[in-house]
Amino acid sequence: MKRKHVLMSILIILIPSMAISYQDANLRRDAVVKAVETVSPAVVNISAEEEVQARHPFSFGNHSLFDSFFRDFFDPGLSRKYKRTTLGSGVIIDGKRGYILTNEHVLLRTGTIKVILKDEREFEAHLIGADPDHDLAVLQIESKENLPDISMGNSSDIMIGETVIAIGNPFGFEHTVTRGVVSALDRTIRSDDRIFRNFIQTDASINPGNSGGPLLNINGELIGINTAIYAKAQGIGFAIPINKAKRVIQDLIKFGEVQKAWIGLSIQDMDERIRSYLGLYGSRGVIVTEVMRRSPASKSGIKEGDVILQIGKQEIMSSADYEALLNDITANEDVSFVVFRDGNKQTIHMKASVFPEDLAEELSATLLGIQVEEISRNHKKKYRIAANSGVMISKIHRSSYLARIGADVGDVILQINEVVIKDQGDYQKALIKYRNKTSVLILIQRGFDQYYIRVHL
Repeated sequence: MKRKHVLMSILIILIPSMAISYQDANLRRDAVVKAVETVSPAVVNISAEEEVQARHPFSFGNHSLFDSFFRDFFDPGLSRKYKRTTLGSGVIIDGKRGYILTNEHVLLRTGTIKVILKDEREFEAHLIGADPDHDLAVLQIESKENLPDISMGNSSDIMIGETVIAIGNPFGFEHTVTRGVVSALDRTIRSDDRIFRNFIQTDASINPGNSGGPLLNINGELIGINTAIYAKAQGIGFAIPINKAKRVIQDLIKFGEVQKAWIGLSIQDMDERIRSYLGLYGSRGVIVTEVMRRSPASKSGIKEGDVILQIGKQEIMSSADYEALLNDITANEDVSFVVFRDGNKQTIHMKASVFPEDLAEELSATLLGIQVEEISRNHKKKYRIAANSGVMISKIHRSSYLARIGADVGDVILQINEVVIKDQGDYQKALIKYRNKTSVLILIQRGFDQYYIRVHL
């Protein structure tokens, strides 16, 4: 009987304490904890690996005889291969099809991409598409069952000061959660040779390895993709707004690349003489020098001589600003221009489109001052062409840069930047792709000789 009384007494003491403990756990499971519990299974660890050939120390440039001697004498000890690995994060945006969103800079150009889920399942992923201008990439993994995915939020109504949550794998520490607030919106940051605009700034810690992971609102919805590209940042994190990412994702899945927006304008910077003539004072604005036919700009009513002061919310200070902003716009996106005309400001709306391929010949003449043709047998014989692929320059404007440095009819274009030119279709696509760049690198062949030319557009 005494034992029963003791047991009953213990139970009477334990049950209330267990109930209090259970209630306390429920009280501590606030919105942040619930968001993390819901979203964590959709956050993945990404590692990209490629094999690199290390050049041996006894190399003498292009002197292959010396290279051959040292290679034969010392190898295999001095000529080695090593593996280069990058680590990052990603988030599953479509569990049924296995699509994962991450940063472009997380990935290497060659080699394998491994994805590890929170439950430690491993997959080899393949790249669907990547865009360095937006620092976004889409991967795909194959699973027999649906994977956990994330709910998309809305980044257009983000409030400064609201709570945000970042999940990722900083320095390889898997599923690290940090919490902060939105510190600022529409931030512009520079990294290496790129300019990124409209970023979300947060004080949630974002470090190498966090790149590509989700930024969540208090409801556990995806509002941004974290990126650790700003090396000088301490206590400052940046994220790509999800509304901006959505447009990029659609193009990457459908086309494997982002369809660059076409507005159809040529512009130039203004000097004080032009500003004075127009009655426009200040340092901002670029002047329209040409409006292409059939372009969105032409249809919207923009005219030569208009001064573009603003695109969307961004002021235009120079032609570099204008080109950088165009890189942020995708095809079929609605865009507003604030222009100065006849002493007045007005807002003009248009929808950006894809550059029509049938205008590529006109683009070739405008940008490079040339026309090209497929290489025929007669061409090979007449101009002694040794190349088996590429396109041949058939006409060249004598005032063009290419003509001034010695390029001529019969020369063959083999490559524009990283795009290998096999035929006229490749040439047209390369021109359309790089039409908004300030310059392109062209590989030209004459006879058996090849040389690179940097052409400013």
